[in-house]
Amino acid sequence: VVYRARDRQLDRVVAVKMILAGGADGQQLARFRDEARAVAALQHPNIVQVFDTGETGGRPFLVLEYVPGGSLARFGGGAPIAPQRAAEIVAALARGVQHAHDRGIVHRDMKPANVLLAPDGTPKVTDFGLAKRLGDDSGHTRTGVVVGSPSYMPPEQATGNSKAVGPATDVYSLGAILYELLTGRPPFVGETVLDTIR
Repeated sequence: VVYRARDRQLDRVVAVKMILAGGADGQQLARFRDEARAVAALQHPNIVQVFDTGETGGRPFLVLEYVPGGSLARFGGGAPIAPQRAAEIVAALARGVQHAHDRGIVHRDMKPANVLLAPDGTPKVTDFGLAKRLGDDSGHTRTGVVVGSPSYMPPEQATGNSKAVGPATDVYSLGAILYELLTGRPPFVGETVLDTIR
């Protein structure tokens, strides 16, 4: 869950992301900590910044940059947007994603809901909860387990082939986002999640 909060020491509005009480197992806690490490390594204008981490009542939390413009999923209300603006948004996201890739991090869940818009329209990638460090075989994601959002994931991710997931995974998802911005709908939508994956 993400809360809007005020940092009283620095007098600024922030977002606080934390796991709900009793809602996390060991693997979820490990993923949350991995997300904190991944985001902390990234300093880019198109990535939501992490300011601090901590723990309260046995629950870890992240203090993140507050981005008040809403998500890209709400932008345009499901209608196509102008091609020039769509290209500008995806180009900015691609720069942020490249920054992550250059630091060995693959997002694995790029979708409009994981893009926040600053008041000036700058898109920022958020929610690195499924991020994977290249070369990391920690076992958080086993081969055969599908993670991500079906309408935006490439075939190798949809089939659970975690060893084939790499930077191209995020590039594919950026293409799916561009498709949705231009047409008003994701490239693949089935009646059920399984239909979409197929």
